[in-house]
Amino acid sequence: MHYTLIRPDRGLAPALQQRIDTKTKPLGALGRLEALALQIGLIQQTLEPELRQPHVMVFAGDHGAARAGVSAYPQDVTWQMVENFLAGGAAINVFARQAGMGLSVVDAGVAHDFGPRPGLIAAKVAPGTANYLEAPAMDAAQRNAALAHGRELALGLAGTGCNVVGFGEMGIGNTAAASLLTHCLTGADLATVIGRGTGLDDAGLARKRELLAHAVARGGRPADPLDALAQYGGFEIAMMAGAMLGAAEARMVLLIDGFIVTSALLVAHALAPAVLDYCVFAHRSQEPGHAVQFDHLGAEPLVQLDLRLGEGTGAALAYPLVQAAVNFLNEMASFESAGVSGKAD
Repeated sequence: MHYTLIRPDRGLAPALQQRIDTKTKPLGALGRLEALALQIGLIQQTLEPELRQPHVMVFAGDHGAARAGVSAYPQDVTWQMVENFLAGGAAINVFARQAGMGLSVVDAGVAHDFGPRPGLIAAKVAPGTANYLEAPAMDAAQRNAALAHGRELALGLAGTGCNVVGFGEMGIGNTAAASLLTHCLTGADLATVIGRGTGLDDAGLARKRELLAHAVARGGRPADPLDALAQYGGFEIAMMAGAMLGAAEARMVLLIDGFIVTSALLVAHALAPAVLDYCVFAHRSQEPGHAVQFDHLGAEPLVQLDLRLGEGTGAALAYPLVQAAVNFLNEMASFESAGVSGKAD
């Protein structure tokens, strides 16, 4: 499976930087927003970037290992939360509405039959993965189907005119899968990338560490992203990785949420490193493995709000900052146009 992504041409960077530097402000005074404006201008290859039809895609899937006790919540919460998304009652619904973002929920592999539903994209690979404590989470055909479907979904979204997409997820047990993928793909010690997920107590955290060590004793520590994904991933993580690659292929701005979304990005990045040029990292979550992922990717989050909810909530909360970066570039006066004196020589 081969992915070729084109890095944005940096030939426009000097003109973009000049445009940023001559706004009515001290040089560099808008901090990270200036780097963000430059990045988005390069992604879109224009001095006047535009954000169109921003959208959040929430990928949902179940994990066979969830029934073994890697989470504080029962597996049924996955499908119940999908119902909550469809009813408009979850945090991501509130924040997406507030930010003026569209929202799609993707059934990548929930262990529940929803039937046709408005707002739900039926893309179920299977009703949950296998239990990676006993066998690989998915076979190669399932993994490849999830990746391919994710790519198609992103390209389809781009075809509607959307050019900025936030990624979110729902799946009981998926912080455990994200920890295993992070262990495999960053080389970090397993214990350092295992957190409390949905709120495990000390005994629950110790059990989670024990179970994941058992999983690695069975499945090893594959450094190949496709092998790691098949061993330990979830259908929602695999489909999200495919969607990230498709979105970057379509030159969209990718809003990366928390620990689980970034585990999907680790896979996408290992398959096509240029995906990083299109990524805006929304926030750093409370999961200890998220900082490890940032170190591996050489990335910096826009904000740190101690979030640990998932669903794409951090991506939706960060979107107004992305808007601010584009808007200052397009709407703020230059020293020349405003008749304001520049810095004295």
